[in-house]
Amino acid sequence: RGDRADREGDDGGMSAFIPNRRKPEVTEAAFEKVAADKRREAGDGFDGTWVAHPDLIPVARAEFDAVLGDRENQLERTRDEVSIDPRQLLDVRIGLPVTTAGVRGNVSVAIRYLEAWLRGLGAVAIDDLMEDAATAEISRSQIWQWIHQDRVTAEGDTITRPFVEGLLDEVLADLPRSEGDRFDDAAAVFREVALRPEFPAFLTLPAYAKYLD
Repeated sequence: RGDRADREGDDGGMSAFIPNRRKPEVTEAAFEKVAADKRREAGDGFDGTWVAHPDLIPVARAEFDAVLGDRENQLERTRDEVSIDPRQLLDVRIGLPVTTAGVRGNVSVAIRYLEAWLRGLGAVAIDDLMEDAATAEISRSQIWQWIHQDRVTAEGDTITRPFVEGLLDEVLADLPRSEGDRFDDAAAVFREVALRPEFPAFLTLPAYAKYLD
């Protein structure tokens, strides 16, 4: 089923939730969230999916088996009731207010991912989620956009470069440091891709040029 899904391009997305064998409550929550996510994908007509951890394969398989049974696909599930127009695809508004905690969370995720990436890691477990460069890219892109839109948080803080710099200092102060870590380099990359007037095409490009040449 997975090979066929790969050929036909009808795989679902990856669930980022991962189990934590030291924290049973985290594992239980991850199983529940992944099951709900895969149940939705199977119901929407996908034939296969991704997970971020081998322990989640049985969870995902059970949801797809419940819908597909012995069938290899559900090509007949075309979702004709769904209609998307170009305006919806170009609408980047968010339904919830931006919060100071949300901005800080974006800074934290971007810094922690970039630090690991500079040490050669591509996928990184952060806050019980498996994150990759796409997550850090979204985080820094949102911050750059909020600065240039003069967005105000739900708490009344205008999102400016100095405001984000203050949050960056807090994040760096809270992180556990060790000899050989790359947090200072990660902060330099973050400033270049999130706080400069120009918007780099992708967050890793300046890092490749400066650190990995």
